[in-house]
Amino acid sequence: MAHGKTSYVCLPCRVSYKQPSPRSYDHARTCPRCTAPLFYVGSAFAAPKRRDVAAWRTLSVLLHAGVRFRMGCCGGPGYRPRTLREVRERMAYARSTGEPFARALVRYEVP
Repeated sequence: MAHGKTSYVCLPCRVSYKQPSPRSYDHARTCPRCTAPLFYVGSAFAAPKRRDVAAWRTLSVLLHAGVRFRMGCCGGPGYRPRTLREVRERMAYARSTGEPFARALVRYEVP
């Protein structure tokens, strides 16, 4: 059986790479262009266009908060914000309620 591949991204270069799934003994992966460390994002990730700076900023906020794009049991990673406005709304909600940022960012609707 073939091993699945998963996505890694380099935020400074704004590129995505598909590589074999991580194992516990794998070393840290680096970008072949700039040698910066790659972020593991998961197998259900679809990279934004390289020139879409706002989408990459949104992705950066999600990754630094610990949100990943793993395949769920029902066919996808669930809701993820796509714009900076959606991120700001969820971050303000998290600050006002005390909910962790990672949980607030994947919330479908903000009350």
